[in-house]
Amino acid sequence: MKDNNRKSKRNQTGSNDELVNLVNNVNRKEDLDLNRRAFLKATAGASVALGLATIPFSVHAMIGDFEDKENRVGIVKLSELPKGSSITFNYPTDHDPALLVHTKSGELKAYNSACTHLMCPVFYEKEEEVLLCPCHKGYFELNNGQPLAGPPQRELPLIETEVTNGIVYAVDRRYRHG
Repeated sequence: MKDNNRKSKRNQTGSNDELVNLVNNVNRKEDLDLNRRAFLKATAGASVALGLATIPFSVHAMIGDFEDKENRVGIVKLSELPKGSSITFNYPTDHDPALLVHTKSGELKAYNSACTHLMCPVFYEKEEEVLLCPCHKGYFELNNGQPLAGPPQRELPLIETEVTNGIVYAVDRRYRHG
């Protein structure tokens, strides 16, 4: 009789038996609401919501950035810049010195004119068609801004140009282009 009382007491919810307490956890309402299926639904819903939230940015990137015209800066009339000469200007701000070169072959090349070594000014060397930093004798390739000699290790930032109605405009700057 004592064994029957023990068994019946063991299966009751108020018991101290560990197995009964484990079974009672399954019967809790929170466990039914927070199960694996509910977690996966919430995760999938959050993923879809985040994906939909990025659509306006994707459309804006596909259409193009309309602020580019604000970054467009007129430099010089092409007729006033003979082949084999250069002119200094500031781009994209008034504190960023730049250099526009009209090569002997008629191409336009523009770079930020602050040396990537110690920010000394860079000049166009017409005879050798290179860019020269006289501070530490740093030389840069005119066609791509890559360092040729001296202490500079990084290329000069490229300034993209376009010619519209005979006027040369700076339209964008790229740091890694080579």
